[in-house]
Amino acid sequence: MYKNRIGKPTVVLAAACVAQFIVALDMSVVTVALPTIGLDLGFAPLDLSWVVHVYALVFGGLLLLGGRACDLYGRRRVFVAGLILFGVCSLAGGAAHAPWQLIAARAGQGLGAAAVAPSALAMLTATFPEGGARVRALGVWSAVNAAGGALGVLAGGLLTEYAGWRWVMLVNIPIVMTALALIPLGVPAGESSARGQRLDWPGALAATAGAVLLVLGVVRADTVGWGSAITIATLATAGLLLAGLIVIEAKSAAPLLRPGLLADRWVSGANIIVFLAAAGQFAAFYLVSLYMQNILGLSAGTTGVAFLPFTAGLIAGTVVAVRITAAHSPRTALVPGAVVAAAGLCWFATIDPGGSFMVDVLGPSILTSVGVGLVLAPVATAATTGVAPHEAGMASGLMNSSRQLGGAVGVAALATIAAHRSGTSVDPVAVSGGYALGLAVAAGLFALAAVAAIVLLPRRTPRRTRTVTPLVEAAARDRSDANEKGDTNEKRLEGTPS
Repeated sequence: MYKNRIGKPTVVLAAACVAQFIVALDMSVVTVALPTIGLDLGFAPLDLSWVVHVYALVFGGLLLLGGRACDLYGRRRVFVAGLILFGVCSLAGGAAHAPWQLIAARAGQGLGAAAVAPSALAMLTATFPEGGARVRALGVWSAVNAAGGALGVLAGGLLTEYAGWRWVMLVNIPIVMTALALIPLGVPAGESSARGQRLDWPGALAATAGAVLLVLGVVRADTVGWGSAITIATLATAGLLLAGLIVIEAKSAAPLLRPGLLADRWVSGANIIVFLAAAGQFAAFYLVSLYMQNILGLSAGTTGVAFLPFTAGLIAGTVVAVRITAAHSPRTALVPGAVVAAAGLCWFATIDPGGSFMVDVLGPSILTSVGVGLVLAPVATAATTGVAPHEAGMASGLMNSSRQLGGAVGVAALATIAAHRSGTSVDPVAVSGGYALGLAVAAGLFALAAVAAIVLLPRRTPRRTRTVTPLVEAAARDRSDANEKGDTNEKRLEGTPS
């Protein structure tokens, strides 16, 4: 019994990390394989990008819904359902023989990811109490999340080159099976603490439609133009729907996103920071990948290997961030982390056609990745600080939505800026100049994240409202109930005539 109680938090952490790894992996694993996929399945050039975009579209659009669903229907139940759907759709994608089949499979993966990501984070916050234990758990989760995105390029390149593009989909299946196998070993059921409440469907519809249209408008802007009527209409409609969401939630008895949650400085500040950091990180990742392939002439597999130092830097930065956050506060690690990441991206912005990996990529990769690692772990802690257990899914869905939407907006916006600078020229000087400008803007986004951390986040974390895990709390309740029953029985015996 003792071993089982100790082991459960470890199993929860392992299951959440494995699941988050696969969700992050699939953000980038298909990117390098796109040319091969297009030739094999006969994609039209303009349609090929939807293999990437549809995943981000569905994932980002349904995260709030997935987060609230795990509060209402149970974290483990939503987690398992999302994993199964993700695995089935990965199998379908690996067996696709027509463009529409692969796009449908990627949409299904996005739906599964929208259930898995917030439920995984909610399981962690419900299992580990605020303080050092939660900081360490979220640090590991953040490192795995970041490593999944970085290793996606490596895995995609190697699998495409040596095993075939279908394995960028099929590789998900053993990872899903591993996560599912961990469930019965110690992941608690996590039943709903909001029984009797129904899902806020008007709010869900407004949130989902607004987020989907926001991502859709941004990802298509690089094709139809930011000033086109289509882009303006799509983004305006998204803004109206998201504004309407606030009105709906203020009147809802069981809101999808409680407006009061956004009034908390930790929650609102952390979500602004994660939006800015994700926009800069994902865009930099995309632009540096293009620089290495299009300017330095590296192959897909070599480009993936070249990102390994970035992954190592992320892990190192996360380890340091965990120690700083546990000893002080998330703000203490966030500010210097964002500044270091901005400095690394400024270094990246000096790239030119005559550069090399050792001179122009390795050094700034390490500096940037350490800074990003210093940001990722504490921002997850900040976004869940002081959140009540029954709203853990809500807060988790909100943070994941901010990250996903920030990444989509960042890639689309900075790719457009880079393309606008280089124009239609294929000259390496012009093309690398466009990449450099995009990376400079990414540096500016991290600088804004540092300012947001200074201005928005409190200097100190609030006093711990919970010093024990839910498992210990449950045991305490059981002992209390037993004592009450014992007291009642004693009183009855005292009142019984001899």
